[in-house]
Amino acid sequence: MRKTGAVGREPVVRAALKLLDEVGLDGLTLRGVAAELGLRAPTLYWRFKNKQDLVDEMATQLLLDLRGGAGAEGRPATWPELARSFARGLRAALLKHRDGARMVAGTRLRDPAAFRSMEAALTVFAAAGVAPAEAAVFLKTVNDFVVGFTIEQQAVVSPGGERTPGYELEAREAAIDPELYPLSRSVGAVLLDNYDASFERALDYLVAGLQAEVAKTGAA
Repeated sequence: MRKTGAVGREPVVRAALKLLDEVGLDGLTLRGVAAELGLRAPTLYWRFKNKQDLVDEMATQLLLDLRGGAGAEGRPATWPELARSFARGLRAALLKHRDGARMVAGTRLRDPAAFRSMEAALTVFAAAGVAPAEAAVFLKTVNDFVVGFTIEQQAVVSPGGERTPGYELEAREAAIDPELYPLSRSVGAVLLDNYDASFERALDYLVAGLQAEVAKTGAA
């Protein structure tokens, strides 16, 4: 028997995230989410105008869950620790869902509570002498790096760990002439494998860049 009547936002969003793991972002529909909940599709239309409206809510929920978990563990006291914690946590959250990074990219946050963590983060930077505008540029850069890095990773490796056809290391090596492009051929594992190590190294570069700027100004 189908359920009727209004349904809360969070149950719909949770059902949508579950369905995302099964069908991917392209296959996600309001009708499919309604079916997952045992509802008729029109029941959801009063709450979500279209698919993008739902995706915005899904991304907001994912980020709220991330911030809630970080708050429970305690916020890092220094901005380098905070930046690394944020980057690692965001990447882990995106990797939990099929097309998680594509889902979050370009979405709008729908819950003002999401800004609590931003305010707290900017406060940590301010305590170290980093102006809010500069800290915001840095944090946005870290966010964009994580989302972009994870989009590329999820395009190559499926949630189950299977490599997408066409992205095999052997295929890449076979396509590159070792005499003409020896250096390019040698970095295949960096580009298509060893994602954890590559991520950490790139994060080092980002943090080191701001640390150098902070040192120039004599901030803490």
